[in-house]
Amino acid sequence: MNEPKTLTRDVEASVVPVGTKVTLQKGEQAYVTQSLGGSYTVVVNGNMFRIAGHDADALGLEAQAKSATAGSGPVTQEQLEKQVWESLKQCYDPEIPVNIVDLGLIYDCHLTPIGANNYKADVKMTLTAPGCGMGPVLAQDVQNKLISLEPIDEANVELVWDPPWNQSMMTEAAKLQLGLM
Repeated sequence: MNEPKTLTRDVEASVVPVGTKVTLQKGEQAYVTQSLGGSYTVVVNGNMFRIAGHDADALGLEAQAKSATAGSGPVTQEQLEKQVWESLKQCYDPEIPVNIVDLGLIYDCHLTPIGANNYKADVKMTLTAPGCGMGPVLAQDVQNKLISLEPIDEANVELVWDPPWNQSMMTEAAKLQLGLM
């Protein structure tokens, strides 16, 4: 990953940590610093950006294959809840190599049946800091992951600030991975 990637086309990216959308230009050199959860954190001209997984080709990489939902046919609400949490574990803060579930950023996830084997997901999540501009980007990532699960037809993601996030909300695995234990 230390090799620079030359952008093969113009590509939309979000400035980290402010979240502003920009267009990175074809021919610019990008250093991939993280490729987790289907998105890429890159450094271009000394600035950090997040590129969506569906734009991997701009980096000369193949887009990661979408994970299929387990089995075919109807799933129980319990099975779907398991799939939802696994899907949420594929969402990463672009600056921290730990998924948002283990970081303790997901406060609540509730599934409501809205038809025969169709559900609405309501998620309450927070950020490590209230001023983080990546909030809308992360919330959209969560919504996209949920909608990609076949039984989920609707997903609402609410950013909340109470209680305020702190390091004690992280799992032991996350603390260990970040050298906090």
